[in-house]
Amino acid sequence: MLEDILNSKKCFKLVCAAGNEDAEEVERLVYLYSMAGASFFDVCAKSEIVDAAKSGIMKSCIEKDRYICVSVGITGDPHISKARILTEMCKNCAECAKICPQEAIIFENKIYNVKEKRCIGCGNCIKTCSHNAIELYNIEQDISTILPPLIQKGIDCVELHACGCDDFEVFSKWEEINKRYKGMLSICIDRSNLGNKAMVNRLKKLLISRKPYSTIIQADGAPMSGFDDGFKTTLQAVATAEIIQNENMPAYIMLSGGTNSKTAKLAQMCGVNANGVAIGSYARKIVRDYIVRDDFYTDTYVLNDALQIAKKLVDDTLSYIGENNG
Repeated sequence: MLEDILNSKKCFKLVCAAGNEDAEEVERLVYLYSMAGASFFDVCAKSEIVDAAKSGIMKSCIEKDRYICVSVGITGDPHISKARILTEMCKNCAECAKICPQEAIIFENKIYNVKEKRCIGCGNCIKTCSHNAIELYNIEQDISTILPPLIQKGIDCVELHACGCDDFEVFSKWEEINKRYKGMLSICIDRSNLGNKAMVNRLKKLLISRKPYSTIIQADGAPMSGFDDGFKTTLQAVATAEIIQNENMPAYIMLSGGTNSKTAKLAQMCGVNANGVAIGSYARKIVRDYIVRDDFYTDTYVLNDALQIAKKLVDDTLSYIGENNG
């Protein structure tokens, strides 16, 4: 059971990205990281993406202790946002395409466009555009519509990205999720819009309706920033988790947001006791050159090289978390 993995404090969660609608990429990522020892997979709340994740698990031939989480967000949540290029302002400088971690920006018909299904809303393109030619827009998510078919397919967790300022929307969606899904829930929260006290108060209110340890709190330090593998990148994830840990709330704690190969080690150094680590941007980046290859499934050398890289990340992460909680 998922609870057993969390209680053993040996949970590595691969974040495929809540906005990643590329089914082929998701299947390959889940397949690879399942073989590497990841037990938990966070995916977009769409039927075809859940199917892709399930296919990846099945292809890995390791279906025991493999669990799928779907993520939903609120208005303004970058995880469910997409980038859009304003053609009339674009100068075709290609800087956005160079920096996009998902290779979602393509040049066709003499203009740059965003391939929506690959965009994860990280905002890197906006930061690098000196012409103000890119904007983010939200993907609307109706819980009552999207959850029932996913529950019917068989999922193991539903995660709400509860980072925005709108308390009413956060609690309304949380109530709707609780009404429709009776399994493990997860709250992904960061301090980008909330101070420490406001974050803690929101978490405590959200947990009132939940049984003890039926909820994961995902401490999202700096969302979608883990492209660099440094201690500074992951500092906010560990700091946010420490604040949550000090409140002794009856929930599991997952490190996330800017997480990389240094996260578990830094948590150990700081005495932060987490039940697991969720890694997205960095985990995807280090294997990207392999999973995009046409011969990914057929060339043994390609697959083995990718597996060694993924397995080292998983093993090292679980080793540090295990030591810290031993």
